[in-house]
Amino acid sequence: MTTTVRPIPDVRREDKGLPVIGRLLDYLKDPVALMERQWTAYGPVSRLPVFGAKAVLLLGPDACEEAFRNKDKAFANGPAWTRLVGPFFTRGLMLIDFEEHHGHRRIMQEAFTRDRLESYAESMGPAIERGLAAWQPQQDFRAYPALKQLTLDIAADIFMGGAEDHGPEEMDRINQAFIACVQAASGVVRGRVPFTRWGKAYAGRAVLEDFLRHYLPARRATRTSDIFSVLCHIETPEGERFGDDDVVNHMIFLMMAAHDTSTITVSTMLQYLGQHPEWQERCRRESQALGPHPTLAELEGLESVDLVMKECLRLVAPVTILVRKTVKDTSVQGVAIPKDSDVIVGVQYSHLMEEHWTDPRSFDPERFSAERREDKSHRYAWEPFGGGVHKCIGLYFAGAEIKTILHQLLRGYRWSVDPSYVVPMDYHSLPFPKDGQPIDLRPLVEDPVVEDHTCVE
Repeated sequence: MTTTVRPIPDVRREDKGLPVIGRLLDYLKDPVALMERQWTAYGPVSRLPVFGAKAVLLLGPDACEEAFRNKDKAFANGPAWTRLVGPFFTRGLMLIDFEEHHGHRRIMQEAFTRDRLESYAESMGPAIERGLAAWQPQQDFRAYPALKQLTLDIAADIFMGGAEDHGPEEMDRINQAFIACVQAASGVVRGRVPFTRWGKAYAGRAVLEDFLRHYLPARRATRTSDIFSVLCHIETPEGERFGDDDVVNHMIFLMMAAHDTSTITVSTMLQYLGQHPEWQERCRRESQALGPHPTLAELEGLESVDLVMKECLRLVAPVTILVRKTVKDTSVQGVAIPKDSDVIVGVQYSHLMEEHWTDPRSFDPERFSAERREDKSHRYAWEPFGGGVHKCIGLYFAGAEIKTILHQLLRGYRWSVDPSYVVPMDYHSLPFPKDGQPIDLRPLVEDPVVEDHTCVE
């Protein structure tokens, strides 16, 4: 029996946007508002003019699920991401597809086994403690850049086993190189042109390659517990291993994914915990019941921190959209999508739909509690790590890193944020606060013990 599919509805004139760039400015201003308008006007599958192309926008858990499950292997990652950031994250796990992706992921999965995650968690505590020691608490503390430097330092320690030949200034250069590569996604001029986003990204990629290749021989020569060394030595039962280029390509992508996505999630958690002190104290009580460097199992037992983390991943997904390219004709929700279509999967919108969440714009971590589990309203109602075969391979590592940072902060600091504060988000690449996420950060001072000198006869 042949299933009839409908053509993609044409967009109205007012929804076509500007010449060449289409609706790009609307997206950069407020992607959720753009998605809301598209959903209301056209439903789960619609045209979205951008950069001269009529991209296809998928909204809602049902449409997203079809793209992620990819039953007929019509949706490919590589061609889509290559157009945005291909030269800078080339051959990273997110940019390869089908059998080749399966082979690479199978090898890389060995770097994220339970035993290895426990080892990474053990190393993370001291690394974070060292990083936080350099923080200067103050009323207008800019949390986001401080966290970004912290997560890069963690990546250098845990992913690389240290960067002993690179001092603070050089590591700042590495951080700027990552930023340049990520921000290439919104570049209008897509070529090696000086002073453009892509021009800066090409230079950044060269910096990152030089950095990693400098340490590659030592990591090949010695087996250590850091991810760089693990990627150099892991081998499947069939003897499959990564070559040098594979190791460098995967390291660049993993380090970017690890420190950018974790940074925005911790930053969001600081904002909401600063605006909801009752939740901050609830989380602090759990952390104070543990030692300074908890095990992976103990981190997983921080129930309140886990609820807050999930809620912040819902409110501000680290990756607002995911992109695909169709390599054959297919359909989603009964709507035909032709071969060679640029497809945008609107992950963030699913997190804010009233059909699946109670008062979705409010901060309510209890919605993830065992009693409510609103995230179970649909398998893809909550999808901050994507789905299907390309679901984030480092999601458990990210959870351990985020919880370890919060654990240390809760034990050492108290902070507040104006309840009326609304973060001015930049969506040119991965979302980040344009104002650096200001918080009033203070050292946590325990109540002093007052000795009772009263003489009792």
